[in-house]
Amino acid sequence: MTQQFYVSPEQLMKDRADFARKGIARGRSVVVISCQDGIALVAENPSPSLHKIGEIYDKIAFAAVGKYNEFESLRQAGVRYADVRGYSYDREDVTARGLASVYAQSLGAVFTAEQKPFEVELAVAEVGPTPELDHLYRLTFDGSIADEHGFIVMGGQAERVSAVIAEGWRPSLRFAGAVRLATRGLTSGPDPAAEQGEAGGTLPAKAVEVAVLDRQSETSRGFRRAFRRLNDSDITALLAEED
Repeated sequence: MTQQFYVSPEQLMKDRADFARKGIARGRSVVVISCQDGIALVAENPSPSLHKIGEIYDKIAFAAVGKYNEFESLRQAGVRYADVRGYSYDREDVTARGLASVYAQSLGAVFTAEQKPFEVELAVAEVGPTPELDHLYRLTFDGSIADEHGFIVMGGQAERVSAVIAEGWRPSLRFAGAVRLATRGLTSGPDPAAEQGEAGGTLPAKAVEVAVLDRQSETSRGFRRAFRRLNDSDITALLAEED
């Protein structure tokens, strides 16, 4: 009869955390920035169909880094949660805080009970009437949740990108300035692709995924849905736009 090796709970949790961090560190970064016009979500992502940014509800968006199949399943679960809650109660009852709490519970349960933790890091963003009322939540693989102010940076080079964003961020940024700042942060890396981008100041439009939560969607476009995904021509025009 074989005897199982004993592993202390502390060592087990540490090993799971190290495993998840290594998986996330291999992912390309994502930046979420609150600005005057709304919230800009920018990801280094050359794929035209495997999105790292998505819409959850009227004024709520989702962004993630890590394993695509894992964060995509979480995104779909978030859409179902929002739809059911909005239909059962009221659309105003669907909030980023409630969604972030559900995600935190799911991630925490997987981290402690399953053999392998999710190799993901998530951001949930809700645009408000003013920048001060925007809500940005960052969730890590173990279910930890943080209420961020101004911007969120996730991915393998988060510290370096965050330093660039922190230096240039201000609440009065328009969408054009926020997207340019995000792409400048994403190009501040040591890899060849990043060095090429740094020389030009930005990544090419085809190498990034950009979406926005429009603060004035009800007045400018006539409906509550604030989420808008930008195509290559939209991104190019936005990067060329003057603040």
